[in-house]
Amino acid sequence: MPSNGRRAAILIVIDGLTPSVFEAAVGDARVPTLTRLAEAGDYRRATTTFPSLTPVCLTSLVTGTHPDAHHIPHLVWWHRGERRIVEYGSSFAAIRAAGTRRSIRDTIIGMNQEHLSRDVSTVYEDAEDAGLVAAAVNITCYRGRTRHAPTVPGLATPAFGPQRFFYYNLFESDPTGAPLSVRNRAAGTVDEYAAAVGRWLVTRDGFDLLVYYLSDLDFASHVHGPEGTADALRTADRHVQALVDAAGGPEAFLERYGMILCSDHGQTSVRSVKPLQASGTVTASNRAGMVYTDSPREVAESLDGDESVDVVLFLEDGAVVARRNGDEDPALLDDYPDGRERAEAALRNPNAGEVIVSAADAWEFMDLAGAHHRGGGSHGALAAGDSLVPMLSVGLGPPPRRTVDVKNALLSGLGVERAVVA
Repeated sequence: MPSNGRRAAILIVIDGLTPSVFEAAVGDARVPTLTRLAEAGDYRRATTTFPSLTPVCLTSLVTGTHPDAHHIPHLVWWHRGERRIVEYGSSFAAIRAAGTRRSIRDTIIGMNQEHLSRDVSTVYEDAEDAGLVAAAVNITCYRGRTRHAPTVPGLATPAFGPQRFFYYNLFESDPTGAPLSVRNRAAGTVDEYAAAVGRWLVTRDGFDLLVYYLSDLDFASHVHGPEGTADALRTADRHVQALVDAAGGPEAFLERYGMILCSDHGQTSVRSVKPLQASGTVTASNRAGMVYTDSPREVAESLDGDESVDVVLFLEDGAVVARRNGDEDPALLDDYPDGRERAEAALRNPNAGEVIVSAADAWEFMDLAGAHHRGGGSHGALAAGDSLVPMLSVGLGPPPRRTVDVKNALLSGLGVERAVVA
């Protein structure tokens, strides 16, 4: 329990979990832990940031800001200063195409230490600046004050994370006895590792703030589609139960911890795929693409009539333009959850392309290596299916309306009053 007498706080992020899948599962005897937590808390559908891709969304959760402030623009982007592609992991093939060693470093170290803006703070930094102990398990946005040496020979660069820091066996602040996380990703070993670490932390009451990230459901949704994730959610339920059991059961868990449970983005089904083709430097994957160009209007107009494209965004004379098949009515953005706010924040990110493209329903843009998720699920677009997430709050006040509001809800619950307006 924090030294100020308040309960500790836990943020649980189940990657790619859609509101409809979560809502259908509550009350199912095969998902007992999430059902019990939902009965104890308050729930709503919330809106994530844009592009609705994991590195962008998790960074918004952790910093409480949109991309215009935190500067992470996409899964893949063009680094203007270094004249090269940054690839955080659209697919293994895309990592190879961008350069394996460089891409791995960008994902593990570069995103947090170099690409993430120093003008924003993370929830770990704010909590520990207030004298609390923060912990993070497997989440890609982890920047903190404590230097951690890598556990893997050959990975020479240290990471700066919270005091209690666990990142896929690559960085481990404490010996927990958790199994190797990447031994069989398809079989769920990544989240098994997270559950073992989480159990260890709760058993020792080893934090004031815990960010607990479960990624395997998103992996399953990409393969089977969002409506094919029932088994993955039951597994995620067991991994949340690991925390509850370590605390001594549901009543003890709820007495000790306030909790927010959400996903980082939604997912929608993919039936058709193609590369995003435009003049300029194109970076695309999943259901969002960017074009780096000196002629944004020309690029936007060239995409009129492209069946894979829903809406094209660019800035002109400092103002946001949203274009759909030749129509540039500003009211177009009202068709999307918080569409105006999210579109403007994405465009005003200094690392974003001059043109941002949101894919049409059931379409996905191939990545750098031509990989895609046809027949499964994907995300990244402005559309509601990609952008709405389940948001459950237990003991931390009303559930936040936006994922960028989660950070302040956690800090407020811990008695740390550092407001950030996204």
